[in-house]
Amino acid sequence: VLMATVGMSFCALLWSMVLLFLTMTMAALILTQLVNPYIEDPSLNEDNEDIVEWMYTQYGTAGRSLWTLFLVTFSGGWPNYVSRLVEEVSVVFAYVFGVYVTVVVFAMTRIITALFLKDTLAAAASDVEMMILEKTKEKKAYAAKLLSFFHAADTCADGRMTFEEFQDFVKNP
Repeated sequence: VLMATVGMSFCALLWSMVLLFLTMTMAALILTQLVNPYIEDPSLNEDNEDIVEWMYTQYGTAGRSLWTLFLVTFSGGWPNYVSRLVEEVSVVFAYVFGVYVTVVVFAMTRIITALFLKDTLAAAASDVEMMILEKTKEKKAYAAKLLSFFHAADTCADGRMTFEEFQDFVKNP
């Protein structure tokens, strides 16, 4: 069932990953642009060089922001990457990440999960249908064997098998 589901949902997987990647890339570019003034202007963070270094490490370039957003999206520990920006830099980042977490982390990932669940259930349902068809074929084959047994045992061909015909057939198959 798992392999059938992966095979059936490969196209959906591909497009959902492309959509998720593009969304994360756009958000990373926006975050890099929003954080960059705080990194470049020392007067905004004169007393705290540690936060400037941390901001550069997490969001200083588009690649770093994309990696951080990958961790935010898939690690489940998104507050670790957001709290310092909100508490030590600007509350504006609470709104930015609020939208991102709501749209991407909750909505998009839940929709992608629902798509795979739907495909899994469809594959399982078709698996059940195939098993029912196989059982039906087995029953028909068994009924055909029983019918041929009764025809072979009915020596007088009257459509009925007497006990004597049955005993004769069992003694001489």
